[in-house]
Amino acid sequence: MDKKKIIRKQFISKRRKYYHDIDDKFFHPLLKLFKKKIKKKNVKISLYYPSSFELNILKIVDIEYFQKFKFLLPIVEDNKTINFYSWKQTDVLFVNRYGIFEPNKSKIIIPDIVLVPLVAFDRNKNRLGYGKGFYDRYLKKHSKLKKKIVTVGVAFSFQKHHNLPVNKKDFKLDYVITENGLIK
Repeated sequence: MDKKKIIRKQFISKRRKYYHDIDDKFFHPLLKLFKKKIKKKNVKISLYYPSSFELNILKIVDIEYFQKFKFLLPIVEDNKTINFYSWKQTDVLFVNRYGIFEPNKSKIIIPDIVLVPLVAFDRNKNRLGYGKGFYDRYLKKHSKLKKKIVTVGVAFSFQKHHNLPVNKKDFKLDYVITENGLIK
């Protein structure tokens, strides 16, 4: 078994064991960052619909400051890529083949900010996902096409690994947010 698979298995188990609910305070460092860095209007933020003991990022939509942004959710396409589509809390969602909730397909939208799910991260803001490469491929492709997509890994602090194995296919995050704050 390769090193990434071993670490992935260990941290998925850890997340199941130590999962806990979060409150609005979790997002305060992100709020400060956005107020400082985000100057344009019509900002599009991609979220993910949490599953398998992932941190509940959806709580962000209830925070007044973030309500001015347009939210997106990913859809896993037939060609094993992801694209992002508009989403509101009142929208009907559909379950994909991986058991993840997705919005209805509409116009594909490229996000300005991607809040990225992860299994583990390290001090260098490297991310270990589930091994399918959806986010890595998407972010590498669209970071070349679009000036800059800000990436923020979302995790509990216990998901930090000392030094993740990385390769040229992996996309390094700009930030990671945990209950202990923002890692820049």
